[in-house]
Amino acid sequence: MNLEKYKNIALQTLKELISIQSFSKEEHTVADLMENKLKSFGYKVNRKGNNVWIFNSDFNEGKPVLLMNSHLDTVKPNEKWTKDPYNPEIVDDQLYGLGSNDAGGCLVSLMATFLALDETDQEYNRVFCASAEEEISGKNGFELVQDEIGRIDVGIVGEPTLMEMAIAEKGLMVLDCEAKGVPGHAARNEGVNAISIAMNDIEWFHSFKFENESQMLGPVKMTVTQVNAGKQHNVIPASCKYVVDVRTNEHYSNEKAFDIIQENIESEVKARSFRMNSSGIPLEHPLIQTGLNLGMGYYGSPTTSDQAIMKGFPTLKLGPGDSARSHTADEFIYLHEIKKGIQKYYNLLNGLKI
Repeated sequence: MNLEKYKNIALQTLKELISIQSFSKEEHTVADLMENKLKSFGYKVNRKGNNVWIFNSDFNEGKPVLLMNSHLDTVKPNEKWTKDPYNPEIVDDQLYGLGSNDAGGCLVSLMATFLALDETDQEYNRVFCASAEEEISGKNGFELVQDEIGRIDVGIVGEPTLMEMAIAEKGLMVLDCEAKGVPGHAARNEGVNAISIAMNDIEWFHSFKFENESQMLGPVKMTVTQVNAGKQHNVIPASCKYVVDVRTNEHYSNEKAFDIIQENIESEVKARSFRMNSSGIPLEHPLIQTGLNLGMGYYGSPTTSDQAIMKGFPTLKLGPGDSARSHTADEFIYLHEIKKGIQKYYNLLNGLKI
């Protein structure tokens, strides 16, 4: 592999991606860019919505299929940026720009590796997919195109992991809760204070421990993140609404965790969705064993990605960059991380037996 050649392709593409605003649900222009870029390399490009994908040039129906996926969309820049988030600025070894780390560096490194592997003869097929709406777990992202892509036997999801293998990922469930009381005048001994009911339930969320912990992911984690109650100082509130962020491990589906929660609190509770369950890949999978033989480390990730919506096949989260830089002001990725990312992806996948 001509590493310098593919690093330059990746870097140029990343600069172009950064220069285009691509918030979730607003990826049309950046999807156009990716579609035209892949066509320029000679591929027949598939597109649905703002999702773009290609197959290896020597695709063989009889071979297993590896997915190489990362996302096109970004979050909105926060107010603490001191640089232009849409100006790909290089300072020493750092490339600044919105989406440079999450997950543009991963996306272009996977693309470059896909191109390099297409010059080789492998015992498996590959599909490279640049998908939309990852940052909001939207239904018009990868979920929209999985059936269109067809059979997938294993997937790599490009997210910044310092090129360590995230072999398991916690699920996510967001709960809207409401404690209901009885209104009354605060000066008299009347009414039922919904805040008091909510406080008891919130204490339960804080202290309850699910029985089964995960060796890779640890315990189920529940965090109350928003609370709203009361209209004026002298009225006992009849309602207290609050939001709970629930991160599940592989021992509990979101539905199972929801049932346990519902049995233990007085507040009414509704889940926004059950679809973002815990996901991962067995340690004994050939992809992971190859990584271990190459000296790559592994861990369980507390954050969610498109892994959670990929159904029917195991997935590995892996990519250059550092998740600690994601969604931060003056986001950047090191140039050497992109170069090493391509090399490590290639070493992992060249000659892989699935």
